[in-house]
Amino acid sequence: MNLRIATLDDLANIAHLHAISWQENYQSVLAASYLNEMVFKERLQLWTERLNNPLENQWVFVAEEKERGNTLFCGFICVYGEHHQRYGTIIDNLHVNASYKGKGLGTQLMLAAAQWANQHYPKASLYLEVLECNHKARGFYESLGAKNEAVGYWQTPCDNKVKEFIYVWLTAKELISSSKVVS
Repeated sequence: MNLRIATLDDLANIAHLHAISWQENYQSVLAASYLNEMVFKERLQLWTERLNNPLENQWVFVAEEKERGNTLFCGFICVYGEHHQRYGTIIDNLHVNASYKGKGLGTQLMLAAAQWANQHYPKASLYLEVLECNHKARGFYESLGAKNEAVGYWQTPCDNKVKEFIYVWLTAKELISSSKVVS
């Protein structure tokens, strides 16, 4: 597995995987019409902006694998350093291709993000927001030592409010230690 910094060449793969992940995980909270008709277009717009005009504190890392001479896009993670005054650096996106789930790729991407955060924002805590309905993701983050610190609500593109939890690691080093144990 090769992990590297994302480039503009990754735009279509990142946007596509992000949209597929939403289709797979958010059927209970996003309208079927949105998931079938709009999610690909909106995710492409989002990632076009993010990759063409990255914020100074933004970091996007991709995972790919070489197989029979082909490069397969396996997943990505997006982090914003010192994003929130209280919670610190946010892991804003983590998406892994379904065929690579359960093989340690999510842990590898989380570890890479924690190492980046520790290097660039060592005093900031690390956090992410996960929807209440995403039980697998919540279990995964808890297995990496994250603590559910708060409850919030996400205003969805379908204009409804969905309950989400804020999971926190006090430092990036805390996640690095947990990731090495789980890997």
